Amino acid sequence: MPKIRIRFFANFREFTKTGELEIEGDTVREILEMICNKFPGLDKILFTNGKLQPYVNIFLNGENILESNGMDNLLQPGEEIAIFPPVSGG
Repeated sequence: MPKIRIRFFANFREFTKTGELEIEGDTVREILEMICNKFPGLDKILFTNGKLQPYVNIFLNGENILESNGMDNLLQPGEEIAIFPPVSGG
């Protein structure tokens, strides 16, 4: 299994009390399941009925996962997943 760097931003960083960590996993889905197990309650922020909340932004190497294979993206060693809350501004 490849080792993947996970970066948390804003309220996700506050919830996990860390900015980043490394986890081994084969897909984005597997990594998300692992971090939800590591941080109890995170699943309620990220998912509803097993689906990613629409306000959660997940990027794989700077690209939104929704623009490719979503949570089924296969991972390679050294890749990075970034988890962001919604971004707004004016």
